Amino acid sequence: MTQPVTYASAGVDTHAGDRAVELMKDAVRATHGPQVLGGVGGFAGLFDASALTAYRRPLLATSTDGVGTKVAIAQALDVHDTIGFDLVGMVVDDIVVVGAKPLFMTDYIACGRVVPERIADVVRGIAAACSVAGTALVGGETAEHPGLLGPDEYDVAGAATGVVEADGLLGPDRVRAGDVLVALGSSGLHSNGYSLVRRVIQVAGWGLERHVDTLGRTLGEELLEPTRVYAADCLALVDAFGADQVHAFSHVTGGGLAANVARVLPPGLVADVDRAAWELPPVFGLVQQLGRVPWGDLEGTLNLGVGMVAIVAPDVAEDVQRAARDRGVPAWVLGAVRPPTDDDAASPDVVAGTKGVQGGAVRMRGAYRAG
Repeated sequence: MTQPVTYASAGVDTHAGDRAVELMKDAVRATHGPQVLGGVGGFAGLFDASALTAYRRPLLATSTDGVGTKVAIAQALDVHDTIGFDLVGMVVDDIVVVGAKPLFMTDYIACGRVVPERIADVVRGIAAACSVAGTALVGGETAEHPGLLGPDEYDVAGAATGVVEADGLLGPDRVRAGDVLVALGSSGLHSNGYSLVRRVIQVAGWGLERHVDTLGRTLGEELLEPTRVYAADCLALVDAFGADQVHAFSHVTGGGLAANVARVLPPGLVADVDRAAWELPPVFGLVQQLGRVPWGDLEGTLNLGVGMVAIVAPDVAEDVQRAARDRGVPAWVLGAVRPPTDDDAASPDVVAGTKGVQGGAVRMRGAYRAG
């Protein structure tokens, strides 16, 4: 061996990491209120929890998630400033379903090579989405993994913590027969099912640059559409109507609409969902047609236009829809909660017992309307 082995020759550039931090720190600081201490770059993010002393019985809620294979679309298009919305949405909107306010978030980026501008774009997107959610981005980590990931490959993950008053906790215990399911529309595919979607595109031989008339833009632009972040909208609904009227939320992610709604229903109740209650956004019909994907597979994988569901008392259902729309979120009635009937058990359209939760069930009815 004639040359010494250095960290840089092994593929890790610590100076590039420092440069990335310099490029992102203003965006991160913009999410900080007076509760965040210590600024950017510390070993640990610090959050002043003094406000929790005003709670009678504060419950901390936490969630962690990633973006999945949607990062492959960002990498292929070399567009990295929107993927942060997908990460934040996947994390904070799991917290808000119990009525918790997301307080702070951290992120983790693993990459084959630190390109400061690219990493900074990713984090700027995370920070922008945290601002939409009202959540502080208090820290993160960028790890360079040469030999494990390709030079232009990366993956992102994050975790967040929130708080809810114990007597304001939302969930199955509040849901009653007669409650109404109000859909909150998605912005598109969000961040689930991309392994299916990417395979469909591959089999069809379509390129991301292809303009699709039914979408009104290129395929790549549609697939990279950021996830809608619902946290602030859901909390606004709870603030406006109270936990005695807004009983539960369901974040529609992996597993699709029925499986995720079933998780927030109590045993002994069934929610009817009318497939004809909304027009299927064009991207979902496109995926189905291109890949001849069975409807059951599509329904159990993608959100099909519904990103969040609010389960509310029937007397406020119209007002909840109006309040959501006033905040720029499409909203409509999906169906209602009822006791089970004898034929539910034999129906292939009934979904229950998903994600290890032995709760209620969802029965899908009718056929979808193409958008």
